[in-house]
Amino acid sequence: MIPNEHRSRVWHSGRCHCGAVRFSALAPPALTAESCNCSICAKTAFLHLIVPFEALRIEAGREHLLAYRFNTGTALHWFCASCAVKPFYVPRSNPDGYSVNVRCLDRSTIESLTVRTFDGRNWEANAARLVHLSRS
Repeated sequence: MIPNEHRSRVWHSGRCHCGAVRFSALAPPALTAESCNCSICAKTAFLHLIVPFEALRIEAGREHLLAYRFNTGTALHWFCASCAVKPFYVPRSNPDGYSVNVRCLDRSTIESLTVRTFDGRNWEANAARLVHLSRS
């Protein structure tokens, strides 16, 4: 099997629950995502696909996005003002990219999904494992 980073990439379409915010993310058809147990991810069931900054396009609804920051204020969480779903955000671990919520992606372009566990409760000890993910 060819590793994800060497496979062709496709534009995956995504949206919030109400559809006001629509976006596309460039990533392999065989996705590898992170399931984090930090305080916010555990409560929202966010499933992370980290992509470079240029690999996310907001197609519609930028005016519906509300920002939220907490703790260090480094991560910039974007929520839909209408349905409160967080389709993507700028993560603390990868401020040069986005973390896309795989649960918001259209399944038609996802060939397979591998989910890895990330210990976000102990973020300082584990963050280095994610740093490379937003690099093209």
